[in-house]
Amino acid sequence: MHRSALACAALLVCAMSPAVAQHADGYASFQTRDIKALSPEQVEDLREGRGMGLSLPAELNGTPGPLHVLQLRETLNITPMQSIAIEAIRSEMSAAARRLGASIIDAEAELDAAFKGGTADESGIRFLTQRIAGLNGELRATHLSAHLKTRGVLSEIQVAAYNAARGYADKDSAADIPQGHKH
Repeated sequence: MHRSALACAALLVCAMSPAVAQHADGYASFQTRDIKALSPEQVEDLREGRGMGLSLPAELNGTPGPLHVLQLRETLNITPMQSIAIEAIRSEMSAAARRLGASIIDAEAELDAAFKGGTADESGIRFLTQRIAGLNGELRATHLSAHLKTRGVLSEIQVAAYNAARGYADKDSAADIPQGHKH
């Protein structure tokens, strides 16, 4: 073998070693999880109805979410009527998200148990994974719909101020909002 070919082969082996080592023990730390496919943080987020980034298409495209609007209510000059409406949107979303999150946890636990108990089969896997996918889709739609509903309660000026406050828009555009302007 040529000296340069040997050097290339040695370099390739060295470059692959971390990848091989990483793959060899990749999921070992997951074995102690109650539900192998969900981290404890994910289980908690699902139980609490948290967004987990599910509404990023809305959030990062100028459609504010209810929780952050309520957190910024003074900055956005949210009126008492708007606050009541947004609280209702948030409450409805949160309740639905917690229900769906519990269902996702249950379905993932069922899938995990099928493999743990040696009863997993093709049809059962298809059924459970489709169910989990459907529940995840419903959960995402719940969060995205809450953004749409919240957007409908706000004025264009409040949306611009929200996006500026969250760092999504040019901060100078918020400077054009008259002080004390509510709607």
